Amino acid sequence: MRVILAETAGFCMGVSLALKRLDAVLEGAAGAPICTLGPIIHNPQVLEMYEQRGVQRINGPGEARPGSTVIIRAHGVPVGVERLLKERGVDIVDATCPKVKKAQLLIERQAQRGRTLLLYGEENHPEVQGLLSYASTKALVFDSPQALEGRLERDREYVLAAQTTQDKEVFRQIKEYVQARTSRPLPVLETICNATRVRQEEAIAIARRVDHMVVVGGYESGNTRRLAKVAAEQGVPCTHVETAAELRSADFEGCTTVGLTAGASTHDKTIEEVRALLEAL
Repeated sequence: MRVILAETAGFCMGVSLALKRLDAVLEGAAGAPICTLGPIIHNPQVLEMYEQRGVQRINGPGEARPGSTVIIRAHGVPVGVERLLKERGVDIVDATCPKVKKAQLLIERQAQRGRTLLLYGEENHPEVQGLLSYASTKALVFDSPQALEGRLERDREYVLAAQTTQDKEVFRQIKEYVQARTSRPLPVLETICNATRVRQEEAIAIARRVDHMVVVGGYESGNTRRLAKVAAEQGVPCTHVETAAELRSADFEGCTTVGLTAGASTHDKTIEEVRALLEAL
């Protein structure tokens, strides 16, 4: 079976930088415990690989032992969490994606001007939790234009931003929706990563040319789930898997061409394993 592989499939710049920082810490380790605060990226296979190299995972600052090295994951952390880590006496290595860090600083600047943050994203996602901490207490998180219905005050000063991996077209629709319902000027922070937009556009273009689409990546990865969503919206069957072992040959009966893309935290090795299996069908 012919497989069309997306050029953008696999690690994005932020994920690559985070893992390079973790690798550098491992290479220079002098016996002190090394841990990540939460999963450094949303990819179970990569996390398991680092666990085998001795990297521990903690779920909160209270679990960090004084003298250990703590890696702040690519999604970033809330301001208060970073402060607690410093109080624990640990060596902090900040592997926050530069795009996320920029979004944090832009939101903080607008919060200092007294504006209420409208944040398009997944409320429980770690990146969103971090972004919210830079907005003080004035913030409203939502995951669709419909979720804003009846929640806007016409005379309030808002600022609009988004989780870096959200859909840019939906964000444009949200911008128009908010502008039509507020009387004050609306600053719009362009916090969606361009790599996310390009990846989604390529997935859409490929989905329109194939019999079936396969998206590879962690089930907890928001950007991977959105890739599967935009591909499926093109009217083609779409399968989201974490590994090649999850593919079922029965799902591809009658298919001659399959499209393949992967989330921003998917390892090249996993992508190649999926491609090899599909080509062998």
